[in-house]
Amino acid sequence: MSWTRPTRRAALGGIAASLAAPAILRAQTGPIRIATLTPLTGVGGAYGPSMRDAVLGVVRMVNEAGGVLGREVAVVSEDTQTSPEAAVRAARKLIDVDRVSAIMGTWASSVTTAVAPLCWESKTMLLTVSGADSITQLPHQGFIARTQPNSRLQIRVAGEFMLGEGASSLAWIGPQTPFAASSIEILRGLAEAAGRPFTSLIYEADKSTYRSEVDAILRSGADFIMLGGYAADSTVLLRDIWQAGYEGRIIGPAYAVNKTVLEALPPQVLEGIFTWEGAPAVGSSAYEKVKAILGVEEVDPYSAQTYDHANLTLLSIARAGEDSGQAIRDTLREISQGGGETVDNAVDGIALIAQGRKIDYSGASGPCDFDELGDITGTQFLFKRIQGGKPSVYRRV
Repeated sequence: MSWTRPTRRAALGGIAASLAAPAILRAQTGPIRIATLTPLTGVGGAYGPSMRDAVLGVVRMVNEAGGVLGREVAVVSEDTQTSPEAAVRAARKLIDVDRVSAIMGTWASSVTTAVAPLCWESKTMLLTVSGADSITQLPHQGFIARTQPNSRLQIRVAGEFMLGEGASSLAWIGPQTPFAASSIEILRGLAEAAGRPFTSLIYEADKSTYRSEVDAILRSGADFIMLGGYAADSTVLLRDIWQAGYEGRIIGPAYAVNKTVLEALPPQVLEGIFTWEGAPAVGSSAYEKVKAILGVEEVDPYSAQTYDHANLTLLSIARAGEDSGQAIRDTLREISQGGGETVDNAVDGIALIAQGRKIDYSGASGPCDFDELGDITGTQFLFKRIQGGKPSVYRRV
């Protein structure tokens, strides 16, 4: 767990004021509490720390500029461990003990699905980077906003890429996840519409080998295979596919064929494999701000999105004039797609709101426009190809 630390002067001033104020006033003038709930460990551990740090960077800049509604912002950070059970325990603490108004950064659809009911029942805003379609179809009453393109959009874009690359027979292979069924459905529909054969196979997760499953897929004659798992099982699966002598093409989501996988497997096993992901708004001023916060040359899409989560949350609080989860829910679209002046950070946006001006936030992940379900309405996608053990940009769509 970590907190942003107020300045000593602000802390002393806050203590003195709270001692002289009635309890209800203290609640209104204490720190604004928000949270990150990211995968600091587990299969998502490669992403969680920088996702958290992007939020902390935004909050640090806002506090240095005077906070929100004249109040310091405090961030509580917890680890999902990329586990629904651990995430639920952490979310209960954030909601019941820390009394946060927003939880940001849940990664992995199973984690977000488990945490979501706690959020809408407590009227805590949940901002997520998970992609399963089922998430925003839950009865969340508007308390979920998703900056990650949903799985239907992701799979459609990747399937169209496979067909555009000349695939004559498609296959999908992966474990049972919240997005497995929709992935198979979408890819089958694309294949059938193009007159191409399609096969799919759902395997048991956490096995030491998938050779029998690989042999079954290869018997289908597929010349382009889509992976549907995470990094751990994809590492085993890719090794087995290579050992089986497969000569066709493979594509996997970038979160599955990630740095951990590249380091675990020999370059020849990975040669020519494609990855795809929802892409940040490379070249935008917001993207440059995240690069500066993290001290990196390239920002992963999830950290770009949590930068946006923090800005969206604080701008919504500033616009609403209060820091409840319901206030964030009710003003989110007003500050992100309200047709006002374009801003890419909370500091500038808060200043404009204080002047009574309308704003339209556009961030590091692109325009943050949400439909009635809470889904992002569009984003860029980046395709890479692994060559010599390193991914290189292949196409941006």
